[in-house]
Amino acid sequence: MNHQKIDQVSNYFFHEGSDITAYTYMGAHPEERDGQQGYVFRVWAPNALSVSVVGDFNDWNRERHPMEKLSPGGIWEAFVPGLQRYDLYKFSIEGPDEKIRMKADPYAFHCETRPGTGSKIYDISGYAWGDEAWCRENHSGPRVFHGPMNAYEVHLGSWRRRENGDFIDYRDLADQLSAYVKEMGFNYIELLPVTEHPLDDSWGYQCTGYFAPTSRFGVPHDFMYFVDKMHQNGIGVVLDWVPAHFCKDEQGLYEFDGTCCYEYADPLRQEHKGWGTRVFDYARPEVRSFLLSSAAFWLREYHIDGIRVDAVASMLYLDYSRQQGEWRPNKYGGHEHLEAIDFLRALNKTAYAVNPGVLMIAEESTAWPLVTKPAEVGGLGFNLKWNMGWMNDMCHYLKLDPWFRQFNHKDITFSMMYAFSENFVLPLSHDEVVHMKGSVFGKMPGDRWQKFAGVRGFYAYTLAHPGKKLSFMGVELGTEEEWHFDAQLDWGLLEQEDNRQLNDYFKAINRFYLQHPALWEEDFDWEGFEWLVPDDNSNNVVVFLRKDSKGNPLLCAVNFSPNAYEGYRFGCPPVKEWREVFNSDDPAFGGSGVLNELPAQVEWVESHGKESSVAIRIPPLGAVFLEGEGTMPPKPKKRKAAVRAAGKKPGGKGAAPEGPAKKKSPAKAPKQATEKTTKKRGTSK
Repeated sequence: MNHQKIDQVSNYFFHEGSDITAYTYMGAHPEERDGQQGYVFRVWAPNALSVSVVGDFNDWNRERHPMEKLSPGGIWEAFVPGLQRYDLYKFSIEGPDEKIRMKADPYAFHCETRPGTGSKIYDISGYAWGDEAWCRENHSGPRVFHGPMNAYEVHLGSWRRRENGDFIDYRDLADQLSAYVKEMGFNYIELLPVTEHPLDDSWGYQCTGYFAPTSRFGVPHDFMYFVDKMHQNGIGVVLDWVPAHFCKDEQGLYEFDGTCCYEYADPLRQEHKGWGTRVFDYARPEVRSFLLSSAAFWLREYHIDGIRVDAVASMLYLDYSRQQGEWRPNKYGGHEHLEAIDFLRALNKTAYAVNPGVLMIAEESTAWPLVTKPAEVGGLGFNLKWNMGWMNDMCHYLKLDPWFRQFNHKDITFSMMYAFSENFVLPLSHDEVVHMKGSVFGKMPGDRWQKFAGVRGFYAYTLAHPGKKLSFMGVELGTEEEWHFDAQLDWGLLEQEDNRQLNDYFKAINRFYLQHPALWEEDFDWEGFEWLVPDDNSNNVVVFLRKDSKGNPLLCAVNFSPNAYEGYRFGCPPVKEWREVFNSDDPAFGGSGVLNELPAQVEWVESHGKESSVAIRIPPLGAVFLEGEGTMPPKPKKRKAAVRAAGKKPGGKGAAPEGPAKKKSPAKAPKQATEKTTKKRGTSK
């Protein structure tokens, strides 16, 4: 097929707004013309008076390689012979105002490393992938609904650095990070944006290169190696992707041809002033083709397993972060952004067409309905949504002194009022460990021992709560300071015993999670969850069951108080006994050793609305998981005559008590536990 034919086909779909392969046509691509090897360049600049390709190869002289306008739609083309990989280039664009603007290629596959702002020639073909088995198993259809997902959120520039402070390249990161994530028991990583961006401080959320992995860590084939290595180690890769806005750096999409090309021209829709960014014009077909092609590009060319769409709420509402008079209602007079809604539905449809097993995750912070429901029933079409309400409630609760937690018990139970309204991810994300919010460890009240216990107990509760999981890097180290994007994690913490024990705890409980389908097979349905004790606010305790697809239960008891409970009784299914299978208070993890070393026998004692109940030990600031074994013998029939002879009446003074029969440890339980652990360690830390 000659290039003229390709032009006609691609022009149609690009300008129609449904092109998901625009990157194969736009940008810079190797080609032979008239017996000469070179690169053909194409760029969309509909209102430009003239466009040229400039670079080192022509001394940045716009007269040397002028581009030809192919159609009224505004695609310009030029062929330049003799170019090589890594040659630097830009587009010199003369706008309607006759000013010359030097723009990077929106479709570039590789970019100059900041502070440079140019695009670089790079042919992405030719990488030899080794992840066929992974893709065959994970990309053939949806597995997220009944499979485990425990993601480790990573900022590549600050996870780990070289001794001199330089970034580690993609290939070394791949080797080191895949080994670490596998050892820690996570099965996904989620990367803060790796799309090219000019400012480190933006963490990648204000990008200029929607088809280029950032050159901070290497070249495109290096990033392919990174993804390939993860897959070969059984680790899925999710990318943060930002279609909500773009930065106003002069080399980027901002007023690309001297007019508003990629952004709205309407000043009441054009800009997110709080972020200092421009909003994509979702009504413009060429912009839709650009964004849809970007999403398809990462899924197809880089084998990415999922896309987490950033700032969805800012796309859904015309009045998002705007005061009265700063926004324009839609055609029906409402504040819903109809064009963005239509785009998001098209985005998800595109993603599933490219990869039927893809994870499409919405970072959506409002109560917008049906985010994870199909478009046919009025939904947006995502298959997962971050549960921001759960995250906010938990962060508020964790910071409270345990005494005040009893008055805020709803923080740990309210999420179950809406847990199955969407397919949720529970995110303990980067947003919660910056801007004076404190690290997870730092949020915990009490002394050092209590803080570590609090982290262990909270993480156990997170893994037991319905929904998929995500944790930002550093929580597994017991990081005391907030995250800093410009330095690596404090790996030196692992030289301290309690930090190392916490790290071992994460390894152990992550593996426990993966090995127990009850914790993930039925994450999105009441079939997988049952409350046993939701309302014991005075003791800061919750008890519930998680169930696998066959109904097999795993009993989860979590204590957010510093008191250890002996003989804590609650109603439960009539199995013969409950055997402890995991305890966050194990001394191996730095705990105080409040364990259930023997199976807890179930008795025909009424409690919490159930005829049978069990009494167990629950550790301070900890969690315990138990599995049921055997079947209880039939309940003995009551003998009324015997009751009357004893002078007792059913339900009277001699009846079994309703509710948990509990015995608190001494009031100074956490302190004692600390002293016990300290004595064992032989230190006074």
